[in-house]
Amino acid sequence: MSDFSALPYRPCVGVMLVNPEGNVFVGKRIDTRGQPDEGGVYWQMPQGGIDDGENLHEAALRELWEETGVAQQHVDLLAQTREELLYDLPDELLGKLWGGRYRGQRQHWVLGRFTGQDEHIRLDAHDPAEFCEWKWLQPDLLPEVIVPFKRSVYQAVLDEFRGLF
Repeated sequence: MSDFSALPYRPCVGVMLVNPEGNVFVGKRIDTRGQPDEGGVYWQMPQGGIDDGENLHEAALRELWEETGVAQQHVDLLAQTREELLYDLPDELLGKLWGGRYRGQRQHWVLGRFTGQDEHIRLDAHDPAEFCEWKWLQPDLLPEVIVPFKRSVYQAVLDEFRGLF
């Protein structure tokens, strides 16, 4: 297939997890392990597909658990984006990710307050792991650490949740 514009967007949920200091969880993707962190574009917030029959909050908590090991009792969901946010994959990834079935993602984002301790974050809680490292990051730095094709989504999430964390 060479015309990817007819492909649908993959339904997805993302989680902006903030700690009591107002910093945001970001993980370094495991598929970038060993690569130099040039420009800081290997970090992202937890996100993933929404399973059939799953509501948004169920999907957010499941994805958060699978990618970070953070259990439901260590997070309070505070807000969600009013509208879906879309992004298109860059040309070099079209037809390669998600079995070539999607042109990008349509994402709802959820804001969650982390109520646990750092030791409650366990990147090895699920196999295969999504992240190889993690850190707390100042929110305004989020657009700088994500791959360029997702920057507008991260900026929109940051703008919508600003003042809530």
